[in-house]
Amino acid sequence: MIDRRTLIGAAALSLAGTQPTARAQNAKTFRIGYLGNGPPSPINSQRQSLFRGLQELGWVEGKNVAVEYRWAHGKPERLPGLAVELVQANVDVIVLSGSTAMRAAQNASKKIPIVFVVLIDPAVSGFVASLARPGGNMTGVASQFEELITKQLQLLKEALPSLTRVALLLAPDISQAVVQAAESAARSLGLSTWVMRVGGVAELENVFKLASKEQVGALQVLPSPWFNWERARLIELASRHRLPAFYEFSNYVVDGGLMSYGPDINEMFRHAASFVDRILKGSKPAEMPIERTTRFELAINLKTAAALGLNIPKSLLQRADRLVE
Repeated sequence: MIDRRTLIGAAALSLAGTQPTARAQNAKTFRIGYLGNGPPSPINSQRQSLFRGLQELGWVEGKNVAVEYRWAHGKPERLPGLAVELVQANVDVIVLSGSTAMRAAQNASKKIPIVFVVLIDPAVSGFVASLARPGGNMTGVASQFEELITKQLQLLKEALPSLTRVALLLAPDISQAVVQAAESAARSLGLSTWVMRVGGVAELENVFKLASKEQVGALQVLPSPWFNWERARLIELASRHRLPAFYEFSNYVVDGGLMSYGPDINEMFRHAASFVDRILKGSKPAEMPIERTTRFELAINLKTAAALGLNIPKSLLQRADRLVE
């Protein structure tokens, strides 16, 4: 015969043993929407950096988060439809980069939190109310192109002392505020500009031919995820037309571009994971200050400089964070 105390103790032990399992079964699996500008790739360094950051914070794909991927395959016109698909998939947060993707997601939902990685000032471009208090449903990590462009053109002019005219290569998604910042920076350095706005990849060939006819001394590629995905094409055209080109990211230089000065885009995506983490734990994007990257890297490709017949000043080479040979 089992006495009452033994029965109660056994029941308590049984209940205690089942509670962790019950909690595990009831734990919510959050859904992250990832809106990519390019094609899916197992070596997508930006996506890898984001999910490495999430894993460091305890979020593991297939364990406590599920991911809905949507890829634009380099076609910005696809982004609005893809953003709507993510909203319909009832994701808890959307992660993206670039102005076109930001606008597409913002138009698709005013409620679902959006975490962005962007190279411009999102307040100047009208996406958020301010950096300190974004308002709305968007927040994330931003660089400061509007301030960096002057430094970039200074470095370009230092590398090419006789430079008087520079071409500005613009993607279709770039805001007028960014263009004005670039033109103003060039004027402050005594440089005239020639604006080359391209509507798509097919136009790049003709644009570079025109740049050669216009006899510009160098090319400044303004930031865009579309240019990053097409960087091999840009680098090949710049080489063929013997046009010194300056870029935002060092991956252009590693792949054969002449010079770059800007933030580490992979580190920006890794840091964006902290915003996703806080949102999944209950924070509101409207009250999460946008963070701006503070580390920048100067990279120079010595082989490309030699192929262009350029003699990069020793003082500039000594300040470079990365020299590619």
